[in-house]
Amino acid sequence: MREYVIHPLVVGANETDQGIMTYLKGYGKRIWIPIYVFYVAGGPENILVDTGLEQFMVPPMVGEQHGVQVLEFEEALATYGLKPEDIDIIIHTHLHNDHCENDYKCVNARVYVQKAEYEFFQNPHPVDHRYFPDLLDNLEVIQVDGDQEILDGIRVVLTPGHTVGGQSVVINTKAGKAVITGFCANERNFPATGPVVPPGVHLNLMDAYDSARRVREMADILIPLHDWSVGRKRSIPE
Repeated sequence: MREYVIHPLVVGANETDQGIMTYLKGYGKRIWIPIYVFYVAGGPENILVDTGLEQFMVPPMVGEQHGVQVLEFEEALATYGLKPEDIDIIIHTHLHNDHCENDYKCVNARVYVQKAEYEFFQNPHPVDHRYFPDLLDNLEVIQVDGDQEILDGIRVVLTPGHTVGGQSVVINTKAGKAVITGFCANERNFPATGPVVPPGVHLNLMDAYDSARRVREMADILIPLHDWSVGRKRSIPE
């Protein structure tokens, strides 16, 4: 099986409440969360997991405080000698806008997303304001229905709850299975002891809990979508 290396790229940050990450825990504690693009290297194709925010304003002290460099999408790709048109594949964890705003720049990419997520994205419920149905216009969208292998050494697993069709991305590495969560989370969702904590934002709480537990059980390397420790690593595994 092919082995890959994951390069986390910080392409934005949002100020929010810890309770947005962790259900019934941390409400009232203001935090900044990183927005990631993951460049997956090791195969013949240029692969991204998510594309992040297009426009953002982040005070310089935020990156300095957390030990990361926050870059625009094009600048982040350029650190690996890439341009948006070089991207062959985009795999989406889910389609909230902070995970897909730069898709349109990747004009040659095939976009993989869960069928349930894409259908909801096209006609979102009013209570979920994070969907912008025009973000994937004019792109080749491939709808996945459940767990599926995308490439040798890369597969997706359906992990709903945060959204109707979140998918976690399982990537084979020299250190085992790295799993990028298909739902918004940071390290506090996965305490060292005790049960997982589901995302504070969810459409189905029980599904969200089960998805977080499933991910923790399958991962040799766990990569929460919004944890700063991820961005301090140039490569996963290091």
